[in-house]
Amino acid sequence: MIASLPLSRRFQWTYAAYVLIFFVYLAAPLLVVGVFAFNDSRFPALPWQGFTLDWFIAEGGGRTGLFHDRAILRSVGTSALVASCVTVLSVSLATMNAFLFERHVFPGKNLLFILMLLPLVIPGVILGISILIFASRIANYFDFNHDIMLDMLRPGLLLVVLGQFAFLTTIATLVISARLRTFDTQLEEAACNLGASPFTAVRTVTLPFLAPAIIGAALVCFLMSFENFNTTLMLVGSDAPLTITLFSRLREGATPVLNAVSLLLMLGSMLLALISIRVQKKA
Repeated sequence: MIASLPLSRRFQWTYAAYVLIFFVYLAAPLLVVGVFAFNDSRFPALPWQGFTLDWFIAEGGGRTGLFHDRAILRSVGTSALVASCVTVLSVSLATMNAFLFERHVFPGKNLLFILMLLPLVIPGVILGISILIFASRIANYFDFNHDIMLDMLRPGLLLVVLGQFAFLTTIATLVISARLRTFDTQLEEAACNLGASPFTAVRTVTLPFLAPAIIGAALVCFLMSFENFNTTLMLVGSDAPLTITLFSRLREGATPVLNAVSLLLMLGSMLLALISIRVQKKA
């Protein structure tokens, strides 16, 4: 829609209705999940039985609230650990990738860039299965031929971190590269002319300029890692992250505790999104 062109009132009303319906379609399921986290019923469905906080704080009496559910709390800690590791690894490598692709020209650069983008177009399930098969074959080779047990290459948190790291690094690279592309390299040259070494110039001039993009990429990586399911499902071991724990609970039967977890996840995601927007505005 071009703002400079005259539009009929009928078109404007139709367009406004479409936008409203679209956002209602997106928000309605989330709103329903949040509301039923406070329903005084053992089943997350109508009819409404009254308001309660039991699904958050209850302990005993046939109900176990979210804050007393040890399995879910343990899985939250596992997800936070995995997300933190993935975020640090992804942002660190992404920053180096950004300098590599934006500052240097070398043979095969375009091919390497395309290969870096591949994890974004490969389904998460396929990516997880591929990493699992690759790691298992290496572990089996050393086990059968050299009697060396490489349990770290068996399904577990290490493979979960590597699987998420494989595609989140690409996203972080694109975010940081877009910021670095707008940087004036003459600022680094001025710092070097004043006696700074190239490393010092990058550390004191370039990295502060990239800080908003780095923080934004870190927040995106943390959220996507914390809420990842497809790749994690293929690589998880005995220590299950939150998404896998919720999936297992759903197979047993939905309870309002899952609604309570979902509500807190939504609030946490909104908070991190607001932090990211605030950081970008300060840039």
